[in-house]
Amino acid sequence: MSRAQPSINLLLSQDRISEAISELADCLNEEYAENSLFLIAVLKGSICFVTDLMRKLNMDVEIGFIQASSYGQSGTERKELTVSFLEPLDIEGKEVLLLDDIFDSGTTLATLMRQLQEKRPRTLKTAVLLSKKVKRAVPFEPNYTLFDIEDRFVVGYGLDYKEKYRHLPAIYTLEERT
Repeated sequence: MSRAQPSINLLLSQDRISEAISELADCLNEEYAENSLFLIAVLKGSICFVTDLMRKLNMDVEIGFIQASSYGQSGTERKELTVSFLEPLDIEGKEVLLLDDIFDSGTTLATLMRQLQEKRPRTLKTAVLLSKKVKRAVPFEPNYTLFDIEDRFVVGYGLDYKEKYRHLPAIYTLEERT
C-alpha cells in the first residue's frame, strides 16, 4: 500500500516575495546608507531570502551562515535545537542582520540572538521572511517581518519538508492527504 503524496497550495507568489524583499532592502539601504552590513543567514531555510536580499542592497555586504535545526529529518516534530558554524563568525563591532526563514515559537531566534550578542556586534537586528500567528514560547519579536501567516506548515523558497520542496520559487502550504 503506497502512502498518499502531500498536496501543496500556493500561499505567497514569487512576485509578492520579491516585492516584500525590495521593500526591506529599501529600508535597509536607508538605515545603513553610511555603513556596511554583515548578513547572517540561518541555514538552510533562509538561503533564498539572503541571496535575493543581498542583491538589492546598495552598501558593502559581508555574509555568514549559521545552521540551526530543531526538525531535521523528522519533518514536523520539533526536537532539541542544535546550532552549528557560530564560532568562525567575526562580527565584533559590525552592523549585523540575522536572517531566518520562519518565526514561530521564537526559541531559535532568541537563542541565536543571545549567542551572537556574546560576539559583541555594534548592532544586531533580525529579519524573518515569515512569522506564524502563534503563541510565542519566549517574549521576543523580530525587527523586520515580511509576512505574517497562519499556523500552517509551509514549503518552498528555501523551506522544506524532510529536505524536499526547497527548490520551489514561491511559498506553499503543505497538506497531508488522507
